[in-house]
Amino acid sequence: MFDKLHEECGVVAIYGHPEASKLAYLSLYALQHRGQESAGVSSCDHRHIHTHKEMGHVADIFTTSVLKELPGPMAIGHTRYSTTGDTALLNAQPFSVDCNKGKIAVAHNGNLTNAVELRQDLERRGAIFQASSDTEVILHLVAHSAERTLTGALRDALLQIEGAFSLVFLAEDRVIVARDPHGFRPLAMGKLEMKDGKTGYAFASETCAFDLIDAVYLNDVQPGEMVCVGPEGVTRERFAPEQPRSQCVFEHVYFSRPDSMVFGRSVHESRENLGRFLAREAPADADIVVPVPDSGVAAALGYSSESGLPFRLALIRNHYVGRTFIEPSQAIRDFGVKLKLNPVRHLLEDKRVVLVDDSIVRGTTSRKIVRMMRNAGAREVHLRISCPPTISPCFYGVDTPTRNELIAANNSIEEIRRYVEADSLAYLSLKGLARAVKDDKSEYCYACYTGDYPTDLVSVAQLLATSR
Repeated sequence: MFDKLHEECGVVAIYGHPEASKLAYLSLYALQHRGQESAGVSSCDHRHIHTHKEMGHVADIFTTSVLKELPGPMAIGHTRYSTTGDTALLNAQPFSVDCNKGKIAVAHNGNLTNAVELRQDLERRGAIFQASSDTEVILHLVAHSAERTLTGALRDALLQIEGAFSLVFLAEDRVIVARDPHGFRPLAMGKLEMKDGKTGYAFASETCAFDLIDAVYLNDVQPGEMVCVGPEGVTRERFAPEQPRSQCVFEHVYFSRPDSMVFGRSVHESRENLGRFLAREAPADADIVVPVPDSGVAAALGYSSESGLPFRLALIRNHYVGRTFIEPSQAIRDFGVKLKLNPVRHLLEDKRVVLVDDSIVRGTTSRKIVRMMRNAGAREVHLRISCPPTISPCFYGVDTPTRNELIAANNSIEEIRRYVEADSLAYLSLKGLARAVKDDKSEYCYACYTGDYPTDLVSVAQLLATSR
C-alpha cells in the first residue's frame, strides 16, 4: 500500500552499551518503514549530548564517520514521518537542549492533542520555539517545571500533555521512556547481554529492531508508565492513573512490520487472521488470491488458506523507488503506480482474481491497481479490504487525510466499488477486525473506522482541519 495513510514515527533508546549510537542506528534501520522523511540519533558520553539528524533515509544519513561523532554508552533515535509540523530539518528529531534540569534530548512517536494550547501558554511565559513540531513543547514543559529533578520535571510535563505519546529521553547519566495512559502507540523493552557479562537495555517502537541488535524482548512499557534506566538500575513507576486502553489497531492492520510483536502480539498472526475472517465474511467466486504488496501479503495468505483459492504473487513491487524520479515529459498513464508495482501477466491472464489490500483511503491508488490487473488480462477483479471502511481522521499520530478526502466517509460501498472499477468490493467488519487481533477486553482504538474517539478531543485547530 502507498499513497494512502502515511507512516508515523519510530523511536529507539539504548542504555549501557559501548556502541550505543551504532545500535540506535541499526534499530532505526529496522524501523525505517515507520517514517522516511528524516532521521536522527543523540548520544551521551556522561558529559555532552551529541546529536546528528538529517532529511532522508537512515542508511544514507549515518555513515561510519557520522557515527564516530556520536560517542557514549547511551543513545536515543528517531525516524520521522510528519504528523504535526512542516517537512523541514528544524522538525527532525531528537530535539536536545541544555536547561536548568541539565542536558536532555527527546524523541516522540505520537501526536499531542493539546499541543496548540500548551504552546500558546508557554509562549506567553517567555518560551521561544524553533520548530513547529509538538515534541518541542515537551522539552519546554520540562524546562519550565518547578520540580528540581529531571524525573520530577518529566513527570510534571507528562501530566500536562494529552493524546498519544511514546517518548524516549536521554540525560547525562540515564535514559527515561514513557507511554501515554491510553497506550495508543507501542513501546517495547528489551535486554542486551554483552560479552563482559554486563547488561544493557533497549527500547523501540517495534521488536523487529531488537532482532537486528540481539536484544531479548522483555515486555512492553505499560500505558501510563515511566521507565528510568540509570546507574542505580531500572526503576518503573506509573505517572498517571490507569485509563481504558486504546491501542492503535492500525499498527496491526498496516503500520508495523509483520515480524514484530506489537502490544505483546504477533503482527503476522493478526494479519493472517484478518484475511481468514475476510474470506468467511466476503467469499468470492474466483480462481486466485493476489495481495497488494507488501502490506496485503499476510492477509492474502489468510484469505487463501481459508478459501482454498491458490495464493499468487501476481503483483511485483519495486523496492528501490527513491523519493524523486524523472518522469518522461510525454505523460505515461498511471506512471506513479507503475513505478512501484508491476503485474505478472502469466499469472493473471483470463483469471478471476481476489485482490487483497489492507485499506482504501482516497481510492485513487486502488482504482489504478484494478485497472492494471485488467490490462494484464484479469477477467474479473474482486477487491477485498482487510479492515473496515476508514471514515474518520486520526488525532493520535497517524497522518490521515481530512474527512472530506476519505472516500468511505462520503460514499457507500457500492459507490466506492464503481469508483475503483472492481467487479465486487467488500471490507472486513469491525467485529471481524476485533476478533482478528483478539481484542477480548476492548483494548484497541478503532476511531478511524467509527469516529468514536477515546479521549476528550481535541484542539480547535485540529477540529477545523478535519473540515478543510
